[in-house]
Amino acid sequence: MIEPGRAVFLSYASQDAEAAGEICKALRAGGVEVWFDQSELRGGDAWDRQIRKQIHDCAIFIPIISATTQGRLEGYFRREWKLAVDRTHDMSERVAFLVPVVIDDTGDAEADVPEAFRAVQWTRLSAGETPPAFVDRISQLVSPGSLLGPTAQIQRSNGSAPLARQRTLRATASWRSPPAPLLIAVAVIASGYFAADKLLLSRRAPASGQISAQTVTVASPVRRAVPEKSVAVLPFADMSEKKDQEYFSDGLTEELIEQLSKVADLRVPARTSSFYFKGKSENVVTIARELGVAHLLEGSVRKAGRRLRVTAELIRADSGYHLWSETYDRDLNDVFKVQDEIAGAVVAALKLKLAPTQQNGSQRAANTEAYNQYLLARQFYNRGTVDGFQHAVQAYSRAIALDPTYAAAYAGLAVAEFHFADFTGDRPGLERAYEASERAVMLGPDEAENYGARGFLNLTVRWEWAEAQADFSKALALDPGNSTVERRYAELLASMGRLPEAIEAANKATELDPLSTYAWLQLGRFQIYSGNYAAAHRANARALEISPESSFALSDLGTLQLLEGNARDALATFRKISENDAFRLQGTSMAAHTLKNTAESQRDFDLLSVKHAASAAYQVAQACAWRGEKDKAFEWLEVAYQQRDGGLGRVKIDPLLSSLRTDPRFGALLRKMNLPN
Repeated sequence: MIEPGRAVFLSYASQDAEAAGEICKALRAGGVEVWFDQSELRGGDAWDRQIRKQIHDCAIFIPIISATTQGRLEGYFRREWKLAVDRTHDMSERVAFLVPVVIDDTGDAEADVPEAFRAVQWTRLSAGETPPAFVDRISQLVSPGSLLGPTAQIQRSNGSAPLARQRTLRATASWRSPPAPLLIAVAVIASGYFAADKLLLSRRAPASGQISAQTVTVASPVRRAVPEKSVAVLPFADMSEKKDQEYFSDGLTEELIEQLSKVADLRVPARTSSFYFKGKSENVVTIARELGVAHLLEGSVRKAGRRLRVTAELIRADSGYHLWSETYDRDLNDVFKVQDEIAGAVVAALKLKLAPTQQNGSQRAANTEAYNQYLLARQFYNRGTVDGFQHAVQAYSRAIALDPTYAAAYAGLAVAEFHFADFTGDRPGLERAYEASERAVMLGPDEAENYGARGFLNLTVRWEWAEAQADFSKALALDPGNSTVERRYAELLASMGRLPEAIEAANKATELDPLSTYAWLQLGRFQIYSGNYAAAHRANARALEISPESSFALSDLGTLQLLEGNARDALATFRKISENDAFRLQGTSMAAHTLKNTAESQRDFDLLSVKHAASAAYQVAQACAWRGEKDKAFEWLEVAYQQRDGGLGRVKIDPLLSSLRTDPRFGALLRKMNLPN
């Protein structure tokens, strides 16, 4: 028997019974009681009284909206809708009751529904396809004592502003109960992290098991005042029929982030932070608070053959109001025009101006197939794996073959070529990477990304510090809000021993990309180099809070503990590293040496130097230096020099190498690398 006050009432047009049945089946499978029984739909006074009683007694009312309801000016479902709205007039505004569900492409702006439906967030479940997370959320709402809180809302009957509305849930999303801010990072962050610049990450060893998480308790960073001129672009949902166009919807999102980040006086969080919330159910207030913005831009993409439908809406986070929304039905050739129109509408709504140079230029492909390959390449690159880098190189190359003047594709190719070559030891690939970056700058001399790519290659491969400085300065002048360039510039400053400036730039990077594991790790590492261990702990803890499974964060924490004289804690921390065998062996060999566990130290060092000679020469040199084996340390530094190991960029300031600095060979190495002694 269904328990009054705990059930969900499904209201639907008879033509939508199949989709409604799918939703009902999913909810019931999840233990949610549902009033939905077609055998009882007989009509008459008795049935009418029963329906009225069920609507009066139910915990959640789910009106199913579709092209069918849109086309029917009369229907019993409309009576049900009116009864549900009438009931809300007697409810506290804190109670979650109305949960509209759209089962097709019907837009909220044109839908023929009661106004009360528009004041709460709609959920889109294509054809009734119901993700488990939606079931979880409904289950929470029907639980005893469940109230509105910050995650679901209803408009006040007098027309005053709604409370903060919940984000649109797409059928493709994985919805779960809202977690505490900054729990385990989603895969996209992990992927982007491993694809990050080599100066911080050094070389990644093959995985050797499952990841071990670490629980970290840390106070949230100091919240700055949220600038009014700020917007986060959340990942646009792939609403294509086969759900196979995610690379396209993600790519369009990234393009909008890049385009809007160039607007003067507009704060736009970087991709890593915006994509942190992909597939999560946090409400707009939580998202805006974590990203430090006043507005959110979200939407969806449906791509079918040559046709493209893009929906976008700009939301005021503190009130939930729609400042602007639009749907674009276009030919695929018009994708750039759609991007321009969306960006233009956003800046107009925020009373800013979009520079003319941001609406055209060398960064755009001459044809849509080249653009398609470019977006595929970006998706492959963001996986952060050797295979991903290889496929990215191939896709970027196809884009260039289709459009030899495509500057953005050359810039992407340069960085992808570098990472693939660095992981595989393909030295010719490093030269190809630099040549691609040169080509990007030649074809697109007014684009920050191109100078950023060349600066990165000058920094990591050629050790041409002055040229890298010039490239990064030019890139930041063109796009001051580019977090990737800011981080790479910070690495350059640190490599040259300019730590106060490096820390300042790293701090700025965390503001531009507040949920980037990489940005916080970079800041923490620079604090280690500067000797500010308390600040290093805070930054490292923030990185672990965002991504508890990060081998790089655990390695840095172990190093910090080792430098502080806590070798026992350091050994325990290093042993937790299960994803990166080289980092684990390096750390345990150093910590065990300090604890005078000679056998363990030697065993792990031997494994490190044999298994990872081709990929972690710099780490082997660090272990030698810590263990007091200076001659071996310099031998391995020479190997790292010949391999162009990315770790060498920190040689001048690395505290693990402090025992080598008075040796004449150390100064000779700095001179070979064109670094000031």
